[in-house]
Amino acid sequence: MKVFNYTVRVHKAEEGGYWAEVPALPGCLTQGESLDEVREMAKDAIEGYLDTLVKHGEQIPVSAL
Repeated sequence: MKVFNYTVRVHKAEEGGYWAEVPALPGCLTQGESLDEVREMAKDAIEGYLDTLVKHGEQIPVSAL
């Protein structure tokens, strides 16, 4: 299994909790009530994003921002 590393930017949400974005994967966003939760949600979002790329025969971005 190949391992990819992506930068995840975490932001405080105005209404509470946190939201995260993955700049190298356009539209890959998630949110969570705590930092631990948003980290786990980001991992799940990245895995889902990459699974979808593979399913549709798209190239996986290998360079993280």
